[in-house]
Amino acid sequence: QVQLVESGGGLVQPGGSLRVSCAASGILLGANSMVWYRQAPGKQREFVACVYTSGSTFYADSVKGRFTISRDNAKNTVYLQMNSLKVEDTAVYYCNSPYQSWPWGQGTQVTVSS
Repeated sequence: QVQLVESGGGLVQPGGSLRVSCAASGILLGANSMVWYRQAPGKQREFVACVYTSGSTFYADSVKGRFTISRDNAKNTVYLQMNSLKVEDTAVYYCNSPYQSWPWGQGTQVTVSS
């Protein structure tokens, strides 16, 4: 049974940094491409970043140059390092596969506010 658990969110000021984590059980993250998504209040869930099994990455234009997705296969965890945070980055952040229909985790709330 696949379980994804996001953590590391919090309240940060504009311009600050935060790293969120996605720990998985029931699957090997290293054998799967993984995506970070986010959902702001009143908006649809949107793509943020992807790390492929090859290690290559892809980002939404809105976060390119500020966010970095990475994985630690030994810990079965995927990370999203977020720098130069903006108010518009405020959302609940989720991880999942771009190809599989895995159950969604609870997400982790990131709030950027002064």
